[in-house]
Amino acid sequence: MAFAAVGLSGFGGVLPFARRMLVEQRRWLSAEEFNAQLGLCQFLPGPNVVNLSIVVGKRFHGWRGAIVAPLGMLLAPMLIVLLLGMAYDRWGQLPLAQEMLRGIAAAGCGLLFAMAWRMGAALRDKALFLPFTVLTVAAIAWLRWPLPAVMLGGLAAAGAVAWWRLGRP
Repeated sequence: MAFAAVGLSGFGGVLPFARRMLVEQRRWLSAEEFNAQLGLCQFLPGPNVVNLSIVVGKRFHGWRGAIVAPLGMLLAPMLIVLLLGMAYDRWGQLPLAQEMLRGIAAAGCGLLFAMAWRMGAALRDKALFLPFTVLTVAAIAWLRWPLPAVMLGGLAAAGAVAWWRLGRP
């Protein structure tokens, strides 16, 4: 039921709502656990928040939870999107509809930045992870390196840093 509420909360992205529900409201995950689970889910193929719902569903309710959590999150929004698609087909060219979509996009950007801020605040060693963030943005946005190469390079670099940190007394 919780993931169904999350699925109905967002338009174009529900990750901020999922974080609020999992970390702040239900306290099923700590902020650090959420960051770690999301990091794993971002590395897996498919939508991050769907992967996260599968992981959390499995953790708390086994294989049944792994099935029900993503279904709860996706079923009602899928029906809504089908209805909205039919409405857009009919009225999407109207200026009012275009302005509404621009407003929704701006709100989605704001939610994404707010969630990124909260996730960054939950990092223990911000100074250690900041260079990874800057290098990832630079590699993808400015240098236009392919995402799989950036992910593998980041994985190798993060693994090396983790190995170095665990190896210290």
